[in-house]
Amino acid sequence: MIATPDALLFRPHACSQCADCRLCEADARQTDEDRIRTIVRETVLRVLNGNGTTTTHRGFDVQVGVSARHLHITDEDLETLFGKGHRLTPLRDLLQPGEFAAQETVTLVGPNLRALQGVRILGPTRSHTQVELAPTDGVFLGLSLPVRASGDVAGAAPITIIGPAGSLDLKEGVIRPDRHIHISSGDARRYGVREGQRITVEVPGISGLIFHNVRVRINEGFKLIMHLDTDDANAAGLKCGDTVRARV
Repeated sequence: MIATPDALLFRPHACSQCADCRLCEADARQTDEDRIRTIVRETVLRVLNGNGTTTTHRGFDVQVGVSARHLHITDEDLETLFGKGHRLTPLRDLLQPGEFAAQETVTLVGPNLRALQGVRILGPTRSHTQVELAPTDGVFLGLSLPVRASGDVAGAAPITIIGPAGSLDLKEGVIRPDRHIHISSGDARRYGVREGQRITVEVPGISGLIFHNVRVRINEGFKLIMHLDTDDANAAGLKCGDTVRARV
């Protein structure tokens, strides 16, 4: 969640794992009694679901990062939207080394002429411009979003992007990012997973469910985290920092 003036009323420090989802704000409104009740309920459900026994399935715990609507952008497209020579202004660091939420935001306009304002750019700039949305965002904008890995934008949905200095008609590049886990090469060896592998992830709690086809992404510098869009997170009752169980 980005620390906007509204959010600062409820949470003094912005979450560093996602971008603008505002789920942390809702959690910050809970009383201590509410939090204790939630923890007890989830613990009881976890025990009941496992019949009080330990599982023999291999796996590992991983924290959740909720990824709200955002975009990545090239230097050229950034100048089109914000003016010649413009560079991204870091707002706050994200969890993965070198990545940050920028102060710059844009407006997205779909084929039905509906608009989403205040969509944040994440840095640093990339070799292609890509917009990542949840399915409900796509419905609002009149788009059918393909589920893709980041960077796989060939044939993806089109969008119009409007900035303070200009606009850009992106012919392809709007996707629903697939569920994925960032993991370092060392942790990947430790847990027995490989690049591109699809695994399942179990979510405990009153809204508990199982996510299938969660893709493993391995890099030496990655911090361990599972990224979900806001629709998946809401369905499972998850927020940034919650712990789920990956099954291998």
